[in-house]
Amino acid sequence: MAQQFEDKFQRKFYYLRLSITDVCNFKCTYCLPDGYKPSGQKNSSFLSLPEIKRVVTAFADCGTSKVRITGGEPSLRRDFTQIIETVAQTKGIKKVATTTNGYRMAKQVDAWQNAGLTNINVSIDSLDPRMFHQITGENKFTEVMAGIDRAFEVGYEQIKVNVVLMKDLNHNQLPAFLNWIKDRPIQLRFIELMQTGEMDELFQRHHVSGVAIRNQLIANGWILKVRAANDGPAQVFVHPDYQGEIGLIMPYEKDFCQSCNRLRVSAVGKLHLCLFGEQGVELRDLLQQDEQESQLIERIQTQLENKSISHFLHDGNSGMTPHLASIGG
Repeated sequence: MAQQFEDKFQRKFYYLRLSITDVCNFKCTYCLPDGYKPSGQKNSSFLSLPEIKRVVTAFADCGTSKVRITGGEPSLRRDFTQIIETVAQTKGIKKVATTTNGYRMAKQVDAWQNAGLTNINVSIDSLDPRMFHQITGENKFTEVMAGIDRAFEVGYEQIKVNVVLMKDLNHNQLPAFLNWIKDRPIQLRFIELMQTGEMDELFQRHHVSGVAIRNQLIANGWILKVRAANDGPAQVFVHPDYQGEIGLIMPYEKDFCQSCNRLRVSAVGKLHLCLFGEQGVELRDLLQQDEQESQLIERIQTQLENKSISHFLHDGNSGMTPHLASIGG
């Protein structure tokens, strides 16, 4: 194995978030309220299967053990199942995850599992179908819930469900969510609304901290789990009376970035050192031949010297990220 990817703050990177498209068919208020619009940039075609194989191989050879395939909506790629298979067959990769809006799960999740997908996150911002429709812009609640049921039927032991917390929309639905996971092996992940370049006004109107939920959980006997090396940033809580778990992702909390273990590659082949960083570093010119791997690794390692100790969200600076779909959240 080549040298483990590590930055100047001794943070090691076990986790790659790989975007394969920025296209999405939902119109979530906090991400793409006006729907997807092509970037119009030159050379903006999405990574091909061989390019995906090369970038994942390079990361695996430098200690990455988990890859999350993201979008946009990744299942919109016609070769999504082949992408899963390619990632899963890469030596050193132990977890292959995806984050999806779930609308294709009921029909396709068995194929995804057969291809090697080990973990699934589904975005469901409300258990009220009307509120779900209001937030996502799509009346697909029934289909998404059927997709979760199907995932359990084909053998997934746990599904993670992402909920973006929004004041005056869904932040008071904790009792309903807790009731839902009492007898279901679902890890419910409450994600604080994050400020991005195109969402300043929405952020000011709807941001709510996850601290109140954490305090409520602790007061009711929920216990914090220990994180694994390739886990994401969630603080995960368990309770003896619940089959499900609660995860809290609070990027505005002090020291949130200290445990950063993940890097991002966009659907057009740019390395992003942080979700809220700058323009990204071009990798695509080094994804054309297998023989370029050593150069690719060297470029990534060199760029890690530029990774900051933290994001700058507390200063109101969300970097160059226009919306969360642009580099895979």
